[in-house]
Amino acid sequence: MTPIIRLNHAQITIPPGAESEARQFYCDLLGLPELEKPDSLKPRGGFWLQLGDQQIHVGVEDGVDRHATKAHLAYEVSDLKFWRALLTEHGFMPEDGIPIPGYSRVECRDPFGNRLEFIQPI
Repeated sequence: MTPIIRLNHAQITIPPGAESEARQFYCDLLGLPELEKPDSLKPRGGFWLQLGDQQIHVGVEDGVDRHATKAHLAYEVSDLKFWRALLTEHGFMPEDGIPIPGYSRVECRDPFGNRLEFIQPI
């Protein structure tokens, strides 16, 4: 068996037509740069983001209750206090995550209900 090498990308979803608001949150607030999406996929909506050497694909999906899932992306950060303050300042109320050894973490939901985790090694 050939092993899986690494994670290439992860995808989250937003409601149809919410790309502008999603760019404001993910690109402007979180500072993630947008990648050019291949022409063959542009008609499907959404956009792609770069995070280090990985990608986050923001797809379009209707009829999903994003508040009802524990599915999430965890963003490793070096200054959790900064991210907690920034999110709070913009109306996203981060809450402490359940403690796990070696990490401090907070969680919140994006404007569409996607769960976000910000995690810092301690």
